[in-house]
Amino acid sequence: MSSPAAATLTADQQSAADRVIESLAGPGSRLRDDQLTAVAALLRPSARVLVVQATGWGKSAVYWTATAIIRAAGAGSAASGPTLPGAGSAASGPTLIVSPLLSLMRDQVSAAERAGLRAATLNSSNVDEWSMIEAQLRGGDLDVLLVSPERLANPGFGRRVLDALAGRLGLLVIDEAHAISDWGHDFRPDYRRVSDVLQRLNPQTPVLATTATANARVTEDVAAQLGAGSSASGPDQPSAGSSASGPDQTGAGSAASGPGQTLVLRGSLARKSLHLNVIDGLSPIQRYGWVAQYLPSLPGSGIVYVLTVADAHRLVDAITAVHGSEIRVAAYTGQLDGDRRHQLEDALLRNEVKALIATSALGMGYDKPDLGFVVHVGSPPSPVSYYQQVGRAGRALDEAVVMLLASRADDAIWDHFATATIPDPDRMRVLLDTLDAADGPMSVPQLESSTGFRRGKVELMLKQLAVDGATDRESDGWTSTGVGWTYDEQHYDGVIEVRRREADIMRDYIHGHQCLMQLLTSSLDDPAAEPCGRCSVCRGRLTEPLSSDVPDDTVRLITGALRRSALILEPRKMWPGGEFGTRGRIAGEFAAEPGRVLAHADSPEWVELLADARRGDEQALTDLGDAAVTTLSSWVRDAGIRPDSIGSLRLTGAVLADKVADHLCEVGKRPRVSVPVRSGERPGRDATGATEAVYWRDHLGEMPEVVGQNVLLVVDETASGWPITLAAAELRRAGASAVMPLLIHRSV
Repeated sequence: MSSPAAATLTADQQSAADRVIESLAGPGSRLRDDQLTAVAALLRPSARVLVVQATGWGKSAVYWTATAIIRAAGAGSAASGPTLPGAGSAASGPTLIVSPLLSLMRDQVSAAERAGLRAATLNSSNVDEWSMIEAQLRGGDLDVLLVSPERLANPGFGRRVLDALAGRLGLLVIDEAHAISDWGHDFRPDYRRVSDVLQRLNPQTPVLATTATANARVTEDVAAQLGAGSSASGPDQPSAGSSASGPDQTGAGSAASGPGQTLVLRGSLARKSLHLNVIDGLSPIQRYGWVAQYLPSLPGSGIVYVLTVADAHRLVDAITAVHGSEIRVAAYTGQLDGDRRHQLEDALLRNEVKALIATSALGMGYDKPDLGFVVHVGSPPSPVSYYQQVGRAGRALDEAVVMLLASRADDAIWDHFATATIPDPDRMRVLLDTLDAADGPMSVPQLESSTGFRRGKVELMLKQLAVDGATDRESDGWTSTGVGWTYDEQHYDGVIEVRRREADIMRDYIHGHQCLMQLLTSSLDDPAAEPCGRCSVCRGRLTEPLSSDVPDDTVRLITGALRRSALILEPRKMWPGGEFGTRGRIAGEFAAEPGRVLAHADSPEWVELLADARRGDEQALTDLGDAAVTTLSSWVRDAGIRPDSIGSLRLTGAVLADKVADHLCEVGKRPRVSVPVRSGERPGRDATGATEAVYWRDHLGEMPEVVGQNVLLVVDETASGWPITLAAAELRRAGASAVMPLLIHRSV
């Protein structure tokens, strides 16, 4: 179908739009035709607009402009004029923006203020300001309020804030709207409830949904959730006029919709500034070596994405081992508090660091137009999520470098992703039965204890049930609504199949089966996808001066440095309650000392050594023992506590704990003790802490004679730490003065 003619605004509306765009993009800037189409549509009551455009296209310019016009013109006039037939009355209240990340909210507040709008956010980092902001909202002193989808679903927020907005909300914006759809790469159940909130506020409120990462199926799903239906995308149209976006943009397509439908505006997603590259076949530690070796050669400053929090810290240590203080890098993860995140984001914006070594916590919404590179140490499970992250680079640059350092180990992560959010029907029914039998609302910890499911699983299940109307969250807990719930097997089988196909696309990307940019944009159903001529497949080589070679000396230097950096093993402080019976704080006389961890999860510096040691390789076992000696030496020096005897706790079929304990006894000339373990069917990976604690309480054998001794307890492998907690308590009861756990491998 053909694209609709460009919309026009009244003189007053155009004047307001020009002021906003010039404040964002400089004198003389104007809305493009496609942006103008979106703005004009949003000035109608009940409008539903979905914008699927590349990062940097200027999606935020659409909602800032629409907000300014709605707020300036007031009810009726904001949606009137000869060019906007059929417009009825529209509320002129504030715009509510649903955003996924704190960093996005902070950037959006700053952008709104540049556009002359009064904006604020309610989130976990500014609780002290909530009362003031809510008063400003009730008094009509705010133009824009930004909240997370989780905040939107909070009952207290609903009572205090949403009720105050009922009937007078001017515009609802759903940013990163692909998260609404469980067909997408980043489904978040709380996002799915946004449409319920909309009905509660005012069905006449115009709604804008924006994303850069939605293929045709996700687009259809989101459009259907916003309105009665959606329209097909039209052909790409050339951009017209000056815009609020950077120099990297291509033409944008648009599509009209009929009455009651969602208007879908979709454009080309190719990014001309990005030089995409892939290196496959490096070992985990070689990937660290590659980053350390070539980081100085990458242009400007950028982001190095890793898959875990531990990887972020290890890679920072690896880079520091090679470059010392000459190259400034920092770890950015979801475990940081809001202030520290802001400091690091600002440091990258000001090019005070060469790179942030980041998990996906630094992603949606972070805006640094001159970001020079994005490197991935490990591949995301979906071409859609990968496109979103690499889209951070090169927004206002002619050239930016993108590198993917792939690994066969990524397959396990993809398999986990495919099923991680798929509900288990049997568990869902257990959870619902528990709620149905309760006398009143139940908290998440109560449900964890009653069902035996881990807390994170319980939280996800409750949200998924809430999406289907089967549960409801009240101020003092969760309740069953009495609405029947059934498992839609056909739907979820389809979701899993889509995710597995996306993993296959990432394999094709890694193997270089076609142009990398064309493959990414094709996976997003971009009809304009074509070879880019710039990627490592099109050019037959990596972007200069990069190479796939990693010097052995660099790898050895990093391996040695990382093996010397043992992690602290914090002792558990609370008993689990539930079926274990005992709850509350673990008394000091039964607690373990802060211990040490040699290898966390799939630590690249340990992977090969641990594999060889588990097979009984004598040299690997000796190297592991020597590493334990080095760790113990620094531990004794730093903590001022020295072991009198050395024991082992063998939790797996391997001999690691026994062999390492023997080696330490030989080197340190200390007596050897052992903590016996009775055989039994051990709890599964999803067992609660209470279930694990019961098992280990009942399966630890008789403790050795350790009265008055500091016992170094060598443990081979555990994820939860409960066997260490129970063994330490029993050793203390047997008279040990202290228990020092040395965990060889902390699994996940």
